[in-house]
Amino acid sequence: MALRRGFQTEANGIVRELRAELGLSQFDRLDPLALANQLGVPVLGLSQLSTTPSAVTYLMDTEDKAFSAVTVFNGLRRTIVHNDSHILPRQHSNVTHELSHAILLHPPTVAFDNSGCRLWNQDIEDEASWLGGALLVPEEMTLKIARGIVSHNDAAWELGVSLSMITWRVNATGAVRRVQRSRAFSHGPKSA
Repeated sequence: MALRRGFQTEANGIVRELRAELGLSQFDRLDPLALANQLGVPVLGLSQLSTTPSAVTYLMDTEDKAFSAVTVFNGLRRTIVHNDSHILPRQHSNVTHELSHAILLHPPTVAFDNSGCRLWNQDIEDEASWLGGALLVPEEMTLKIARGIVSHNDAAWELGVSLSMITWRVNATGAVRRVQRSRAFSHGPKSA
């Protein structure tokens, strides 16, 4: 994941601001639907779509890994549709990823080329993945985990995310290395 220079710092600022607006600390569970409501972005589960029941059944039951979430545009208005057959931590991740596109004002893109192949812009997908993860597991929480104050499992439970999300965020932020460096610096050589 190659993010543009300064993006991670920018994302951390966005996380702090949005969590403060929702009355949350950096250690509280974020409800993606509350964030969506705050941002004015409607969120629909696949199960709410009754116009194409066979397609919904296919995506929810037969090929449930084929579809996670998408942002649908009507002009500039965004609506998120997500696979509500996924387990709740996965749903949180899916919805927060799509909300990150909105927060970052990513423009709509064409989903498929003329031959039906999926198109995507890897840079904006990486940004949405990073911000989505940071919203669910803020940097401050990764440092708390790295310091051994809270376990990976307890953090996952407290934040309502998967253990793999916790592990990814701790690794991606370099939290363990940063805590080790901080400890080495504070316990460095003493002068006589």
